[in-house]
Amino acid sequence: MPRTLRKSLPHVALLSYLLVILFPFLFVLFSSVKKDNNAIALNPFGIPREFAFNNYVEAWVNAKISNYFFNSLYISVLASVVSILLASMFAFAVTRMRQGKWNTILYGLILIGMLIPNNALMLPIYTIVRKLGILNTHLALIIPYIANAIPFTIIILAAFMRTLPSEIEEAAVMDGLKAPGIFAKIIVPLTVPAMVTVFIINFLGNWNEFLLANYFLSNDELRTLPVGMVQFRDQYQMNYAQMSAGIVFSVVPVIVIYAILQEKIIEGVTAGGVKG
Repeated sequence: MPRTLRKSLPHVALLSYLLVILFPFLFVLFSSVKKDNNAIALNPFGIPREFAFNNYVEAWVNAKISNYFFNSLYISVLASVVSILLASMFAFAVTRMRQGKWNTILYGLILIGMLIPNNALMLPIYTIVRKLGILNTHLALIIPYIANAIPFTIIILAAFMRTLPSEIEEAAVMDGLKAPGIFAKIIVPLTVPAMVTVFIINFLGNWNEFLLANYFLSNDELRTLPVGMVQFRDQYQMNYAQMSAGIVFSVVPVIVIYAILQEKIIEGVTAGGVKG
């Protein structure tokens, strides 16, 4: 086999894989600017002859996509921020504070939380949410999202914090800082890269979550975007063009966030895994 051909084979394989991955999104993107269901049926995989951008306006305004969008944005950001705050304090306690065997025990209990499948916890979570009286409120999603994200967040932040030199804390103690001051003024600024990483991962997970949002929210005004898309389909009696426009609204923010910050995701995960 010629050397040039041998070198080009990996690129051809990766390009083919990329086309397979992008094809469903391109299908949805083209369908979102077609006039109606007939245009999609007659030319399902081709570029539309006439571009109907009003599908986006109809989906955003009349189908309440804007409401679902901002519900998802608010819930995803709030849950991600709170989970990082709680997990960072716990990670600081088990990695930078000398508590002997208790650090290992507590950290092990957190790791156990990752062994339980989320679907197996549906009934217990529903029971707790109902007894707390927060069913059919955004808190019914925010609290489980935070609890679900804490184990993974602690693992990443703890691995990153272990790489920080202890001399920094010793100097801070000499300056009179207590544990809260060391955490807020020293550890948090140094851990920002790892926090950005886990924020992005947790945000994407919360943004795309469907199961809890579908069962815990019955009020249409409170629904998130993944659940709202199902209601949108029923409301418009399978108007595939406008439904595709709604899907694009749900996909584009995720693609933009990941495209801009993907290097930080990889950097944070590899830094914590290799150095920790």
